[in-house]
Amino acid sequence: MAQIQPRYDLHRKQQLSHQVAKVTLGGSLVVLSGLTLAATVIALALATPLLVIFSPVLVPAAIAAFLILAGFVTSGGFGAVASFVFYWMYRYAAGKHPVGADQIDRARDKIAHAAHDAKEKAEQYPR
Repeated sequence: MAQIQPRYDLHRKQQLSHQVAKVTLGGSLVVLSGLTLAATVIALALATPLLVIFSPVLVPAAIAAFLILAGFVTSGGFGAVASFVFYWMYRYAAGKHPVGADQIDRARDKIAHAAHDAKEKAEQYPR
C-alpha cells in the first residue's frame, strides 16, 4: 500500500528547493559582480598611465569631436525646422488652413486695424 505524503511536507520541500535556488543564484550574482568590479579596477589602473600620457592629445580631440558632432546635430535640427516651416507656409499659401493659421489671420487683422487707426489719427492732424 502506497503511503500518501502529507500536504505540508510537499510544501516544505518546494520551499527548500526555492531557497536553494535563490541562494545559488544570489551567490553567483554576487561573485559575478565582484569579478566585474575587480576587472574594472584593474583595467582603470592599467589605463590611467596611458590616459595621463596621451591626455594632451585626447582632450582637444574629444573637444573637437564633440563640437563637430554638436554642429551636425544642430544643423540637422535647423534643417528639419526649416523644412517644416516651408511646408507650413506652402499649406497656408495654398489655403489648406494648417495648424495656427487662424492665429496668424487674427494677428494680421489686428495689425491692419491698428495701421488703419494710426492712418486716421495722422489725417486728423494739420500739416
